[in-house]
Amino acid sequence: MAHENTGLPDDNIGGALEESTASGYTSPTNIGGYLWSTVTARDLGIIDADEARERLTATVSTLETMERNDASGMYYNWYAPDTGAKLEIFPTSGEVIHPFLSTVDNGWLAAGLRIVREAEPTLAERADTLYRSMDFSAFFDAAGAAGLPAGTNRGGFWEAPPGDGCAVEAPMYNGSGEAAFYTCHHYDTTVSESRIATYLGISEGAIPATGLYGTHRTMPAGCDWAWQEQLPTGETRTYDGVDVYEGVYSSDGMSFAPSWGGSMFEALMPDLLIPESEWGPRSWGVNHPITVEVQKRHGLKDAGYGFWGFSPASNPFGGYAEYGVDVAGIRSDGYTSDAEKTDVDIDRPGCTEGTNPDPTFGDGVVTPHAAFLALPYDRAGVLKNLRGLEKKLGAYGPGGFYDAVAVKSGTVAERYLSLDQSMIMAAIGNALTGDSLKDYMVDDRMEQNLRPAIEQQVFGSSWGDRRP
Repeated sequence: MAHENTGLPDDNIGGALEESTASGYTSPTNIGGYLWSTVTARDLGIIDADEARERLTATVSTLETMERNDASGMYYNWYAPDTGAKLEIFPTSGEVIHPFLSTVDNGWLAAGLRIVREAEPTLAERADTLYRSMDFSAFFDAAGAAGLPAGTNRGGFWEAPPGDGCAVEAPMYNGSGEAAFYTCHHYDTTVSESRIATYLGISEGAIPATGLYGTHRTMPAGCDWAWQEQLPTGETRTYDGVDVYEGVYSSDGMSFAPSWGGSMFEALMPDLLIPESEWGPRSWGVNHPITVEVQKRHGLKDAGYGFWGFSPASNPFGGYAEYGVDVAGIRSDGYTSDAEKTDVDIDRPGCTEGTNPDPTFGDGVVTPHAAFLALPYDRAGVLKNLRGLEKKLGAYGPGGFYDAVAVKSGTVAERYLSLDQSMIMAAIGNALTGDSLKDYMVDDRMEQNLRPAIEQQVFGSSWGDRRP
């Protein structure tokens, strides 16, 4: 999927890996994922050290020339993978692109650069220079989101009004004096893939450690918040003088901090690179395995699909869609697990009566990358699940597991997404090398600045009597 001259991967490609089916665009996330995938391929002996060095050098060399936002050092969201040029027209639709600087996408690219600087000595200085030029304080709103006690990141910003949609004009948060047009939304959910940017900002001292506490575990309890998927239970705890409502949802006797949409990658993608379970034994160390168990029981028991692992991915029937376990996500019209978009709506006792508390699910859409993310927490269950997806449903092609499969009809999304393949590569690499990507990622400064903030957190997550 990567162009030899630039070292940039296409966002996606057809299942036969034909060049004509490549997307023609890429993003910072795709590039970051390609960097750590290349390191992983080398460490596993899939490619030799010389090839890995050539690939990484091509990517870093292109990144050094690509157009960026000068005031923050951040990369734009869309580039041409064959040239590295910033895209102004989207190649698949012809739509005009309003150049956007994404918080989470830059987080994944920065993570890839951190890994390269440790994993490939010949590129250490160049990768480090690029990494240190990326100022994550540009995204951090110290005032935070409404109703939250600490600052948090915005979703990103434009350099000029985007023309449509909501934007908030403000001086760039990093004090550069440049104007920025920020997204109206904040990343205000704790269990979100966006926390990678928060981790990096805290690690470098660009944002305060209280950035971990300016997000919702759940929305608050009570009928004023009964629009959320469940009414939470929980208690308030204080960290560094900040009061945090440690709310949880429940499923089959287990309690957990939910993600926004109930998908696996929101919960577990950062765990590929940051030792969350080790550093947060009373938070992520409990929440991650329960999240896996909730997904597994949904697929095997509640919906009866026979398979499990739900996350945004290619739609087997065309396009792209968001999949998840609806009842395990905060969003009330959240990500669903089947092609029919079967919505679960349960009772909020004392507030509202559920309209569809016990639905019959349809053609469940399982995404292999979501299963791979669960490897540290249920290795045997993951391998059994993947074996079935390959042998029984034919969800495996010349580039590995296809992006998604509708398990009832057997309809396969015969496409490869760079992002999803990079999660698979990271999960395999960590499982076979003893978490080498985390070793590359973590340095003394990160451990000193970030670990204590994670370590003191105590989520309300609990197995109840349901530990497998």
